Amino acid sequence: MWVARRFLSLLVKRAQYAGPSGLFCGPQHGSLPELELRYLQCTCCWRSRVPVAGFETLNGTLSSSDPCKDDTDRPLDACYTSEQRDAILQLLNTATMSELAGVKLLRGRKSVNIVEYRTKNGPFKTLESVVKVPLLKHKSAVIVFNSILNPVKKERKVRIQLAKFIRPEVDKSWLEDASSIVSIVCGTNKIAWAHVDRGMTVLEWRQKDCHNFLKGTYLASAYLYDVSSVVALLPSADFYIIEKSPISVQNTTLFPVMAHMRTVEAMLFALLEPKISPEDSNLPPRVLNMMRTAVGRHFGLMVGESRTSGAQTVQQLMTESVTQKLPRINFPQDLLIKHRNSFQMGSRRGGEELCDALLQAVAFYELLSESSSPPVAC
Repeated sequence: MWVARRFLSLLVKRAQYAGPSGLFCGPQHGSLPELELRYLQCTCCWRSRVPVAGFETLNGTLSSSDPCKDDTDRPLDACYTSEQRDAILQLLNTATMSELAGVKLLRGRKSVNIVEYRTKNGPFKTLESVVKVPLLKHKSAVIVFNSILNPVKKERKVRIQLAKFIRPEVDKSWLEDASSIVSIVCGTNKIAWAHVDRGMTVLEWRQKDCHNFLKGTYLASAYLYDVSSVVALLPSADFYIIEKSPISVQNTTLFPVMAHMRTVEAMLFALLEPKISPEDSNLPPRVLNMMRTAVGRHFGLMVGESRTSGAQTVQQLMTESVTQKLPRINFPQDLLIKHRNSFQMGSRRGGEELCDALLQAVAFYELLSESSSPPVAC
């Protein structure tokens, strides 16, 4: 506000020397017409406006106006009328998760947190109590409240189809709200996963041997034991991305491998996907497939229709993590030390699944970012 006052005082002095044409567009000869009221915006909040049409009242206006206060200093309940507060609280206390998801900023985990919070603590009694919900801070709460009071009417919901690399189809906005994902890749004798957050930081990166895979006669209970033991170790995330192998049923020699992959994939879907009540059927699936060939093309690992090893690419990503200021992906030091020798030529540690899990997570975020680029405004 001090900058605005200083700027206005300079304009007044300049106008006093420049004559009547200083701040107004009017004729220079003869009597001046009635001046049009104009405004200058406050440099603090860019919303408050100070009238500058009358020079004689300008200093009085500045001296009488209070400095702008940050919105976060005002209680949320003081920003709205009683009718507005009642309308906001009515929706937040009665809406289902799917209905809350239709409000701006409440897609994904925020709508779940609201339902969980009011179930545990009772209905919201004040707007200020809403900021106690995880992931809802003061500024985001204001946006939510304004969206409830002034919902944007959309003529048609635009559904961005990420069909090239994601199954089933999921609205882009759900994916953009995800704070982290777990990328899962199944091999012939192990399952690997990489937990990566939205900031492109690896939170967890490991694999587990599954001794019952492709061993003798297929036993559903044995497969279920290995897969469920892996699921018990997986960290919590907004989405679980499972690699979809392109093995064809026409190649009969690979049929046992294909049956193995599909069995493990189906068990992962069943164990990771939560049960959703009919009223929340609009929520997106939590478990998704990502095409292996799409990841290969993204990193240039395809030779014809076959995908080559991604070990060299992962080694390069790990090197860039410590040599570049803004690397493509960030690795904690303990993970770098743990896996620094896992992807060298001739290594017996079997790091292919680890490589593929990490590359799938990186490709997911980068392809999502490319498809989310806003159009250039005219």
